[in-house]
Amino acid sequence: MEVSGKIKVLSDTQTFGNNGFRKREVVVTTEEQYPQMIMVEFIQDKCDLLDSFKIGDDVKININLRGREWINPEGVAKYFNAIQGWRIEKMQANSGSAPAPVEKMENLETVESTTSEEADDLPF
Repeated sequence: MEVSGKIKVLSDTQTFGNNGFRKREVVVTTEEQYPQMIMVEFIQDKCDLLDSFKIGDDVKININLRGREWINPEGVAKYFNAIQGWRIEKMQANSGSAPAPVEKMENLETVESTTSEEADDLPF
């Protein structure tokens, strides 16, 4: 699964407990009719992936959905969900995908080769 949008919030890395558990959160605003602000957490060594990003960057984040159960002191089960990122990349400013320019380039080469063949038939 993936989430795409513009980085709205980029938190500092937080460390928890004696084991040094690390977590860093990023909020991405999606670009759709009704934009959503999606909080994605990066944990442990994945926190370092966010070092080269800044607020305002257009990004695509690969995510996993995580869920867990917690039994409170009264014995009632509570359920929690998390969105965990495991990869992040900057999107191109033109919001075009990489395969489209490659196809256009191939078509351009075909047009150029056709044009050069026609040029060979000219008497001058």
